[in-house]
Amino acid sequence: MAAVLEGLRVLDLSWGIAGPMTAMLLGDQGAIVTKIEPPGGDPFRNQLGYKVWNRGKRSAILDLKSPADKEAFLALVKTADILVESYAPGVTARLGIDYDTLRKINPRLVYCSITGYGRDNEHSDRPAYDALVAARTGLHFEQRGWPEGALNHLAGRPDPFAEVEIPSDWVQGAPRPGPLFPASHWPSLGAFFTASVGIAAALRVREINGNGQWVETSLLQGAMAGACGVWQRAENIDADGFDSWILGSRSPKGHFQCKDGRWIHNWVPNPRFILTASAGDRINASPDLTVQNDPDRFGTGPEELLVMAHYQPILAEAVKKFTAREWVEAAATAEVTMQDVRSVEESLSDPLLFKDGCVTEVDDPELGRIRTVGTAYKMSLTPGRLGGPAPKSGQHTAEVKAEAERARAAPQPAAKAGGKKIARPLEGITVLDLGLAIAGPFGTQLLSDLGANVIKINGLFDIFWHRVHIAYMANRGKRSITLNLKHPQAMEIFLKLVAKADVVHHNMRYDAAERLKIDYESLKKINPKLVYCHTRGFETGTRAGLPGNDQTGACLSGIQFEDGGMARGGRPLWSFTSFGDTGNGFLSAVAVVNALYHRDRTGEGQFVDTSIINAALLNTSYAVARPDGTGFDRPRIDGMQYGYNAGHRLYETAQGWLCVLLLDQSHWDELSAVLGVPELATDPRFADAAARKQNDEALAQILAARFKTAPAADWFKQLDAAGVPVEIEAEDFSRKLHDNAEFQKRKWVVSYPHPVVGKLDQIGLLFDLSETPGVIQGRPLLVGEHTKEIMAELGYSEDTAKALEQQFAVGFVGMPRMPPRPAAPAVAPAADPAKQDGGKSRMNLAEWAEQNQQPAKKN
Repeated sequence: MAAVLEGLRVLDLSWGIAGPMTAMLLGDQGAIVTKIEPPGGDPFRNQLGYKVWNRGKRSAILDLKSPADKEAFLALVKTADILVESYAPGVTARLGIDYDTLRKINPRLVYCSITGYGRDNEHSDRPAYDALVAARTGLHFEQRGWPEGALNHLAGRPDPFAEVEIPSDWVQGAPRPGPLFPASHWPSLGAFFTASVGIAAALRVREINGNGQWVETSLLQGAMAGACGVWQRAENIDADGFDSWILGSRSPKGHFQCKDGRWIHNWVPNPRFILTASAGDRINASPDLTVQNDPDRFGTGPEELLVMAHYQPILAEAVKKFTAREWVEAAATAEVTMQDVRSVEESLSDPLLFKDGCVTEVDDPELGRIRTVGTAYKMSLTPGRLGGPAPKSGQHTAEVKAEAERARAAPQPAAKAGGKKIARPLEGITVLDLGLAIAGPFGTQLLSDLGANVIKINGLFDIFWHRVHIAYMANRGKRSITLNLKHPQAMEIFLKLVAKADVVHHNMRYDAAERLKIDYESLKKINPKLVYCHTRGFETGTRAGLPGNDQTGACLSGIQFEDGGMARGGRPLWSFTSFGDTGNGFLSAVAVVNALYHRDRTGEGQFVDTSIINAALLNTSYAVARPDGTGFDRPRIDGMQYGYNAGHRLYETAQGWLCVLLLDQSHWDELSAVLGVPELATDPRFADAAARKQNDEALAQILAARFKTAPAADWFKQLDAAGVPVEIEAEDFSRKLHDNAEFQKRKWVVSYPHPVVGKLDQIGLLFDLSETPGVIQGRPLLVGEHTKEIMAELGYSEDTAKALEQQFAVGFVGMPRMPPRPAAPAVAPAADPAKQDGGKSRMNLAEWAEQNQQPAKKN
C-alpha cells in the first residue's frame, strides 16, 4: 500500500529544529525530501537531532547566490509540491526565492515559511533561537508557572494564599526564584506541529482546487501553542468551578521519590491509592478506590492547595516505602495514572515502544546502530515508512543537479482552471468529537479552526469538567450535544450523526468503544467513507489500556528527566507549556487531514491513530541512543535549570533576568568588552570553545557575579547594540499579549463574550494560510447548548427532545438533573470537616488536621 504522500516532492531549505522536523514528518509519510544546503553545509549539523530529523532525505549543496546553482534550484521548483524554509523575514525576497516569485514558476507549490516571530511586527527582527524566543515571550517563567496561578497572573491579581508557607522541596522546579530553562525546545516544537497541520491543510485544498498557497508560522506562534492553556484571560475568574490549583507554581504536582531513589509522577495525585497501597509491609495493588465522596480526593478549586500541602509530606513518606517499579506495577493493576521518570535513553531502549514502532532503529554510518523516534501516526490504508539514515552534507548533489537539468525541459506547471472553490480547508466536513480531557478535544479544535463543523458528543455529567478553565483551551468553535450513549435512543441519535459525518474522533479506551459498538469496524458498516481517528495515552500493546495523560507521557519519554536537569542533579519537571496532550492533538489533526486528502482522491475512508507518547517522543527527538540504552555525548541543562553552559543560559541581574546565547567567538569577544571582564579574553581557561567547555562552571560564576552589578535593561541595551544574542526574561509579555493590535488583526489572539466568565481572551490561529485562512468559529462550548438544534436537524421534534431529556437519554444546557442515588456512607471523624459544602470545606480539612495534630487518614 502506498503511503499517503507517496511521490510528492519536498524542497527543504530549513535548518534548526522546526523546519527539519516538519520535512521529516512529510518524508515519513512517503514524500521525497531533498535538503538544500549552503556551501559548507547546514551550520547546525552538529546537533545530534539531525541524525533523526534528516532521515530519509537527500542532501544537495547549492549556492543560491550563484546564478548557475540558483537556476538549478528554480528548475527543481517546477516539479516540487512543497517547500519548507526558515529564513529570516525578507531574506528569501533578496535571494529571489520568495513565495510570490516561486508561485509564478509553480502555482501548485505549497510554500511553508517558519520564522522567529512572523512578518511585520515589533518582534520580527529579533534573533530566532528557542532560548531567546522563550525569554522574550516569558515562556521560561511559565515552565512552573506563577505563585498566584495562571488566571490570577493574567488578571493582575495577587496570590490568594500568599501567607501559606510551602517548602520548596514539595513543589517542582529548581529551589530558587525566577525563570527556568528547560531542555525542551518548546517554541520550535510548537512551530513544527503548527507547520505540519498547515501543510496538510494546504495539500488538501490543492487536491480540491488545484492550487498551492503560502503557509506561515513562527517560533512565536509555537510558543503561543505551548502556552495556550496558561495564556487565557477571563473577565470573571471567580465563576463557579473555573479556576484551579493546577497551573500554579506553589501546588505540589504529584512527584515523589521512591525507596530506590527513582522518581514517580502520580497525576492527579491520588492520596487514597498511595496511602492504602502503602499501608502494609508489601504494596497493595488492589486497594478499594470506590469510595463515594472520597474525603481524600483532591478537587480542582484553587483552595485545594491547602489540602495538598497537608498531604504532601505524608504521601512522600508513604511512597518511600517501595521502589518505583513496585509503584508503577501496582498503579497499573489499580488503573491509576502513575509512571516513573526516566531518561530519553531509557525510553528509546524500551522494548514495548520499539515493538509498537514509535521507536525505530537505523544503521547510522557514523554512530552505528541507533534508536530514534519512530512513526508519529499510523494510517490503515496508506501506512507511512521511515527512511534510511541521515545523509552526509552534499551526498546527493550530483543526482539532484541532474534532476534539475531534466526539469528545465519540463513544461511549466499551470494554475488549475475551473477547480472547485473552497474558502476553508475543511469546509463542508463534519467531525464527531467524543474526546475526553485535552488530548482528544484539542485535535478537533484544530479541525474546527480549519473550517470543519465539529459536533461535540458530551456525556450527561461533562459540565463538571467543562467549567474548569483548562477545558476551555480545547473546546472552542464546536457545537455540543449531550447524549447518554448507554441509552438506546441516544445511541440512535449518535448513529444518525455517524451516517452523515466525515470524521469520528476520540481518545477513550478502545475497548470501551468496542463495548459501546462505536469502534471503527462497527461504524464503517454505517458509513464506509468514514475517517475514524483514535488516540491513546501509550503505545499499542500491554500499556495501551492504562490511563495516560500528558504527565505520564512526559515521564516515559524522558521529557521530565531532561527538563528538570536530572542528569546533573535536578528533579523532575512537568512543564506547563508541554506538547504531550496538545502534541497528540496536533498529530491527530495531521492524520485526519491526510486521510481526508486520500479520500478526496480515492473515495476511501480509513482508520488513523496516534498517542501522547508518540508526541512526547517527538519532543525528545533531539537525542538518540544505542539499542542497549547507552547514549552519546550531548548538551544537558544543569540541575538548577539555568541552562546548558555559561554561554547558553539564564543570568540574574541586579533587577530582572537575562538570557544569552553565544554562538561564536565574536559573541564572546563582544560580551567580554561590554561586561568589562578582560580575563575572558586573556585567561587560557576561556581562550576557545574547548577551553570554555572544560572550565564552564568557573566561567559561569564569573559572568553571574558581573551580571548582578547592573539591571537587565542596562545589560540588554549594551549587549544588543554589540550584536550579542540576548533577551530580557519578560515577566509581562502574557499580560500584554491579548491587547496587541497586530496579533488581534492576524487572529493570533481572539476574544469573545462568554456567558459564564464574561470577556474571554485566548490564543487564536497558530498558522496562516494565504488563500484559505483558518477561522475561529466561536467561544468554548456550554455542555448541551446545541442538543435541541442538532436533534432538529436530524428530524426530531422539540417534544421528543424534551421526552428524551426526561429519560436521561439526552441533556440540555445547564446543570444536569441527577438520577436518584443512594445516600453516601458516613465519613470518619477525621474527614468530617470536608463534607460536601463547596470548596471552603476542603480548606477546613487541612486546617482541622493541623490544629488537632491528626495524621491523614489511611483508609
